[in-house]
Amino acid sequence: MNFSPLDIVALVAYLILVVALGSWFGRKQRDAKDYFLGGRQIPWYAVGLSVVATETSTLTFIGVPALAFSTDMTFLQLTFGYFIARIIISLLFLPAYYRGNMVTAYELIDRRFGPKMRKYTTFVFMITRVLADGVRLFATAIPLKMATGFSYPTSIIIIGIVTLIYTYFGGIKAVVWMDVIQFFMYIGGALVAFFIILHLLPNGWHDVVSIAGPAGKFKFFDPTVSLKVPYTIWAGILGGTFLTMASHGTDQLMVQRLLSCRKLKDSQTAIISSGFVIIFQFAFFLTLGVMLYAFYQKFPLVHPLSRSDEIFPRFIVTHMPHGVAGLVVAAIFAAAMSSLSGSINSLASSSMWDILKPALGEKLKASRELLTSRLVTLGWGVLLILMAGVAASWGNVLVVGLTIASYTYGGMLGTFLLGLLSKNTDQWDAMIAMTVGLLAILIVQTQSIAWPWFVLIGTVFTYITGQTTAGVRKVLNK
Repeated sequence: MNFSPLDIVALVAYLILVVALGSWFGRKQRDAKDYFLGGRQIPWYAVGLSVVATETSTLTFIGVPALAFSTDMTFLQLTFGYFIARIIISLLFLPAYYRGNMVTAYELIDRRFGPKMRKYTTFVFMITRVLADGVRLFATAIPLKMATGFSYPTSIIIIGIVTLIYTYFGGIKAVVWMDVIQFFMYIGGALVAFFIILHLLPNGWHDVVSIAGPAGKFKFFDPTVSLKVPYTIWAGILGGTFLTMASHGTDQLMVQRLLSCRKLKDSQTAIISSGFVIIFQFAFFLTLGVMLYAFYQKFPLVHPLSRSDEIFPRFIVTHMPHGVAGLVVAAIFAAAMSSLSGSINSLASSSMWDILKPALGEKLKASRELLTSRLVTLGWGVLLILMAGVAASWGNVLVVGLTIASYTYGGMLGTFLLGLLSKNTDQWDAMIAMTVGLLAILIVQTQSIAWPWFVLIGTVFTYITGQTTAGVRKVLNK
C-alpha cells in the first residue's frame, strides 16, 4: 500500500482536531435542552449542511462509487424523490413540530395518541438506528483497515471512540458544527480524487467517456415498470419520496437537527436547501464510481477485491500522493463521524426525552440532567461500536444500510400520517396499524420486491389499517 508515515500524521492530526473542536463546542451547556437542541440557536445553513453530511455518511463516500463501478448511475433517480419529500416535510411535518415546541419527533405521537404509542415508536427508532448505523460505522473501518493493516474490530474501535468523545462533551452543537466542517472535508477529499483520476488517465475525461460509455455506466434513467428493479424512475420518485419523508420527517436523527433552528422558517429553508445539495452530491459520487471503472479498465487491479466497497479506498491508498492519501482517508472519516455522532446524540436525546424524563418527571436538577444525558450518550456509543463488528458480513454497505431503515420506516411514516391527517384513530388503532405495517414488510421482502418500495408499501398498509380499525371500532361502539 501507498499509505506513508506522512499520511498517518495527517490522519491522526485530523482526529485530534475533531476531538478538540467538538469538545470546545460544549463548553457553555447548562442542561439537557442545551445538550440536545443547542438552545435552538443554530443557523439554518449549518443545519442544512448537517442534514446533508448526516445523510451522506461513509455509505455515500464508499458505497455510491462502488455501486456505479459495479452497475451504472441509475441510483441517481432516487434523489428526485428525496427532493420532493423535503417539500412535503417542510409543509406538513415541521409546522406541527414547531407549533408544539417539541424536543423529539415522538413527542408528536404522544400528544396525538398517548405515551404507549410514543414508547413504541421510540423503540422502533432505536432498533433501526442501531442496526443501520452499525453498518455505517463498519463502512468507515474499510479504508482504515486497508491503509494501516489494522483489523476491522480495531479500526471500528478507533473511529467509534474518537466520535464518541466529541459527541459526549459537545452535544448537538458540536455534532452540527462538526458536520459542517466534515462536509467540506469529504467533498474536498472527493474532488482531490476526481482530479487525480483525470491526471492518471492518459487522455483524461476522454478515456472515461470512451471506456465507460460503451459499457453503459452513464445510464441514469430507467423507465422500467417493475417492483423488482430497485433503481427505476418510478422507484426513485415514489419510493424515494416516501423513504425521505420517513427518514427526515419521523426519524429523530434528522428531526433533532431541524428542531435546533431558531424558528420554523429557518428549519424549512434548511431542509429544502439540503435537497439541492444532495442531488449534486450523489451525482458527483456516482460519477467518481464511473471514473474508477474506466481507470481500472485501463490499469487492472493487481490484487482482487474481497468486496466491491473496497474499490474507492483501494484507489486512495494505492494511487494518491503521500500526505494527500491521509487527508482523503480523513475525509472518509469525516463523512462517517458526521453520521455516527448524530446517531449517538439522537439516540441519547430520544432516550432522555421519550423514556427517562417521562418516567422521572421533573426530579432531575439541570446539572444532573446534563450528566445523565452524557452517560446515556456514552452507552449508545458503546452499543453502536459493538453492532458495527456484527455488520461486517451483511453485504454492500450502501444497500444494506438503506434496506435496514426501509424495513421500519413504512410503519413509522404511516403512524405519523395517521396522527397528522386522521382525526378518528386512537392509540390502539395506531399500535395495531404500525404493527401490521412492520409485519407487511417482513412478508414483502420475501417476494423479491426491491427495497426502495418498502417504505411506500409499509406506509400504505399502516395508514389503511389504522383507518379500518378506527372505522370498525366506531361501528361496534354504536
